[in-house]
Amino acid sequence: MTSAGVTYAITQACSIGNLSTCSCDSTKKEGEMTSDGWKWGGCSSDINYGTQLARKFMDAREIAKNARSFMNLHNNRAGRKSVKSNMITDCKCHGVSGSCTVKTCWTTLPPFRAIGDALRKRYKKAKLVVPYLGGRTRRPISLFLKRSKRPHRKPRRSHLVYLDKSPNYCDHDESTGSLGTIGRSCNRTSKGPDGCDLMCCGRGYNTHQYVRVWQCHCKFFWCCRVDCAKCQNRTELYTCK
Repeated sequence: MTSAGVTYAITQACSIGNLSTCSCDSTKKEGEMTSDGWKWGGCSSDINYGTQLARKFMDAREIAKNARSFMNLHNNRAGRKSVKSNMITDCKCHGVSGSCTVKTCWTTLPPFRAIGDALRKRYKKAKLVVPYLGGRTRRPISLFLKRSKRPHRKPRRSHLVYLDKSPNYCDHDESTGSLGTIGRSCNRTSKGPDGCDLMCCGRGYNTHQYVRVWQCHCKFFWCCRVDCAKCQNRTELYTCK
């Protein structure tokens, strides 16, 4: 996501003229006719420049040459690719009385939400990889899919990859700092992360009934006291088993 964000910010800055080293995409020359019968026009976002500069910025710190470094480099590239693959083409028609005699188009960045949604889908389908050791020193030189019918099959450039499975945060585990979800309060009616179904990890939940008492209908009398009534209601609390 960081790599995609840097790519997006640089490309956007080029389009609006905030960077002196870049501007519009020079490969899409204004007035040039395409095979689809429309012309390039306006200021197309220079995604190639944004991708190249983001690559230099993000990949410069990955110098360890170990499995984690290769994983970060791969995911950085996947983030940049997600911006490039989600670029959109806007067009404008020109002609008498609203006719589309001439159509000019330009490429532009989508809302960043679209890129985030695309990366979220990739995250859910992330691939487990293992390092391929080579050379005399038997050091990692590349990554390949752990679960694959073909040996030494590399992940696609658009895929997100990971080396280790995430720990099970449902259970108490001191080694990972997980406190587990036993005893956590949850919302019985919610379908989100705070709902009992998700938070309790399928173990079910306990229902506790208690009477809540608080001061209410308070009035100030001059001078100087405050009189309040006592209100109460029966409340239910749900906690994970």
